[in-house]
Amino acid sequence: MTSDGQPVPRGAPARSGLVLFALILTAAVANLNLAVANVALPDIGKFFDASQISLNLVAVGYSLGLAASVLYFGAIGDRYGRKAMCLGGITLSVPACVAAAYAPSIGVLVAARIVGGLSAGMAYPTTLALITALWTPGEQRTRAIALWSALGGAVAAIGPLCAGAMLEHFWWGSVFLITLPLAVVALVLAVVLIPSHVNEAREAIDNLGGVISVALIAGLILAINLVPVPGKAALVVALAIITLVAGAAFVMRQRRAANPLYDLAVAARPTFWVGACSGVIVFGSLMGAMYIGQQFMQNVLGYSTVDAGAAILPMAILMVCVAPRSAKLVETRGSRFTLLVGYVFVLLGFVTMLVLWERGDSYWQVGPAYAFVGIGVGLAGTPASHSLTASVPVLRAGMASATADLQRDLGGAIMQSIFGALLTVGYVSTATKLVPSSVNSSVQSQLTKSFAGAADTASKYPQYASQIVAGAQKAFLHGADLAYSAGIVAVVLGAAVVFFAFPKRDHERELLEQYQRVIDLTGSETDQAAVVDRESAMPRREANAPS
Repeated sequence: MTSDGQPVPRGAPARSGLVLFALILTAAVANLNLAVANVALPDIGKFFDASQISLNLVAVGYSLGLAASVLYFGAIGDRYGRKAMCLGGITLSVPACVAAAYAPSIGVLVAARIVGGLSAGMAYPTTLALITALWTPGEQRTRAIALWSALGGAVAAIGPLCAGAMLEHFWWGSVFLITLPLAVVALVLAVVLIPSHVNEAREAIDNLGGVISVALIAGLILAINLVPVPGKAALVVALAIITLVAGAAFVMRQRRAANPLYDLAVAARPTFWVGACSGVIVFGSLMGAMYIGQQFMQNVLGYSTVDAGAAILPMAILMVCVAPRSAKLVETRGSRFTLLVGYVFVLLGFVTMLVLWERGDSYWQVGPAYAFVGIGVGLAGTPASHSLTASVPVLRAGMASATADLQRDLGGAIMQSIFGALLTVGYVSTATKLVPSSVNSSVQSQLTKSFAGAADTASKYPQYASQIVAGAQKAFLHGADLAYSAGIVAVVLGAAVVFFAFPKRDHERELLEQYQRVIDLTGSETDQAAVVDRESAMPRREANAPS
């Protein structure tokens, strides 16, 4: 039901094009903020004399805040109003961006990025949840999700170009102000076009489960980032223990809670959990490729910030161009086939990075990697999100949309964290071997801290500048190769899970129709939960069904 008590029309809402535009623009604010920091990392490193670990935290801080909060905020939106959460998130993004732009220290910058992620955690889940609530299952919803997925990814890819242009004329903090005009427009459109209440739940929120989910995800991401930091082993172990305890507590809580934050019976459906895992790897690959690639092009190839941002335009263009085809493939060949084809292209992207990206390479060796990743994400993004939303009742749209957001943000945070950790390990180990033992300890520390530290040292010793920069580039390439190899392993494992566990087209349609019949026949969230409880064995049987 809409806010005025009228039933939502079958198919698509009134003024569907404008409503979808408002939702995509709202998502664009979150996606753009997610991506703009990557191109500024070299400048941030020089300005604050930051270590590679600090730069990793700047890059992943936004994803950390978003991923940690998205489940909880999605549930709050389901209960109290998705529009209100959306407006609150857009509003909070403004001071977060300003604080990041004028941060006096690297610590304040990381904190501002985390707050910005929290604002996105409020706004971003509501966009896909509203698409699920306003568009009924079928071709129109699939197309809407395809556009939401592709344009969201494209905005994230275009972000570095906009940031690079700003850095050509302004200071590093200017990149965080790019989204302010978009936020104002998105706020106005959201107020005017988005319904206040559509098919929202009336059950109480599992607040304890929400708090536990925040601890679980935050502990995991921080632990991965701190692994390569010398002297932080005890903290990493503590964070790992927190993550494990929080994970066990979350599962127990969701099994016992009267109104669970995350319905584990629904999450056990093969179309849901495999789609969720697939999206984590696909979108994580996108963010990881941009994170490493922006530093590679500036530090190793010597690209300007504008050139580095423009270099990934093929990724953005191809994601948008491929999305309509992806929606058609989902309808005609099924999500499994479309996901696997997408994985093939993402794999080609990482192989190209590993094999062809060396110092002095022309753009014709750099560009294809981004093109492959763009095609892969454009193909795989739609089925990864579609399979989630089609597997849940509309009153649980927040659960599906939050999981879809986690695909992007938890995937991005984990992949960037892993890539960053491997980059750090590879850089430090190689740089340490290259630095002569005769160099004093303070200079040695600068040379091995990060590429930015080595570049700063080179500027102080011009007679050795070329040797220092060459050594730093060699060390960076070694770390980057470790990251690309990890990407290849992740994609292969993800493809194996999809191949063996995701239902083929006909079986997928049978399952989704079965889920929809259960939703239609029950008529209320309470009855839906009862049906899931009565048939709790059904998802387990489906998960083991032959594909």
